[in-house]
Amino acid sequence: MLAIPQEDQKRIVDPSQSIGPEPEDGEEESRLLLRFAAPRDPVMVAKWVKFQVLDTERQDWTRGYDAAHRYHDREDSLDVPYEHQEGAYPLGRWLSDHRRAFRARTMPAKRAAELEELGMIWDTADAAFKENLAAARAYYAEAATLAAPRHATALDKPVGQWLTNLRRPGGLGKDPQRAARRAEQLAAIDPDWNPGALGWTVDWQRHYTGLRALLEPGAAMEDILPGVTWRGKDIGRWVARQIRDWNRLNTEQQWRLEQLGVKPAERAQKTTVHASAQAGAGKGSDAFTRGVEALRQYIAREARTVVPRAHTEILKDCGTPVRLGVWLSNQKNRRNRLTDDQLAALAALGLEWAERMPLSGARTAPLGTVSQKSSGFRNDVRKALGFRPHRYCLHAADLVPYFAGR
Repeated sequence: MLAIPQEDQKRIVDPSQSIGPEPEDGEEESRLLLRFAAPRDPVMVAKWVKFQVLDTERQDWTRGYDAAHRYHDREDSLDVPYEHQEGAYPLGRWLSDHRRAFRARTMPAKRAAELEELGMIWDTADAAFKENLAAARAYYAEAATLAAPRHATALDKPVGQWLTNLRRPGGLGKDPQRAARRAEQLAAIDPDWNPGALGWTVDWQRHYTGLRALLEPGAAMEDILPGVTWRGKDIGRWVARQIRDWNRLNTEQQWRLEQLGVKPAERAQKTTVHASAQAGAGKGSDAFTRGVEALRQYIAREARTVVPRAHTEILKDCGTPVRLGVWLSNQKNRRNRLTDDQLAALAALGLEWAERMPLSGARTAPLGTVSQKSSGFRNDVRKALGFRPHRYCLHAADLVPYFAGR
């Protein structure tokens, strides 16, 4: 007798029932597939479905996104250091990987949009540049220039060092388009932010800005004398130096100074060699004249003739610096070469060593310049005239009696 087949005794579980009426023939299935026992946030449910069902190719995307979300909620930013770990998850490295994928255009648009919602910083260098640019804008509002010294700060940012770095070759970045964009942003604040490209130094630009600031309230150029300062800079002395070294300035510098009323110094016309020699005998060289004037100014102020060797005197009339200590020492060491008028000018100021005048004549020469074959010639002359080399000079006429006797 054949056995009768038995029915499957396994428990048959009906599949989950869809919510809602069944669609009619030809209609798409639109019934809900999920049912929750408690109310749920629709946004969180949508993200859960997206991460768990739709975007499953990257296992760590959900963990990385959740870590980024926690960091952003706490710090209000996604400027995460590369070595930072959010709990046990390497969030800094995860964000760096996604920045690299974004630049290579291999990141799915959905994920880029998700990170954009969190405030993702795709280019940290541009973010830092914007912060420093805001500091530079604040510094310009105070100083009217971006020619800031290295130690300058603004908005707690080292704006001086930052600008110095930008002025160096390649300081604006390796990308030409980015460098051009940054240069335009800086030029929008101060067109002269990089004086080196214009042909002068940052220090020159800083002093020029100071001169312009001093003249804006209505001051005259005659009021800008040595000692007039702006933000710790002696603008008057700087102006005097520009007038003195006018020919060393380029055309743009000269034009800018002329617009402010600075004119080059008038130079005396050149004379013939013979006329110059006669004038030199009476007045001396320009350097000697400046030295005498500086010494007279020093004695009037200090009431003494002893000048430290390292001292520099600034002439009040033109602002020219004179290294008075070195000049005076040189004149004393070379006093045998000075003319009578030069020695008289120094003696009139109270220098005792200048009162020891030559024996006679204006055209004097040291005894050492007299040439004779006899080695005893100089000693004979010294004995005959009581000559002491460190005090006197001889004219050739003084030796006539000596030669006549021989």
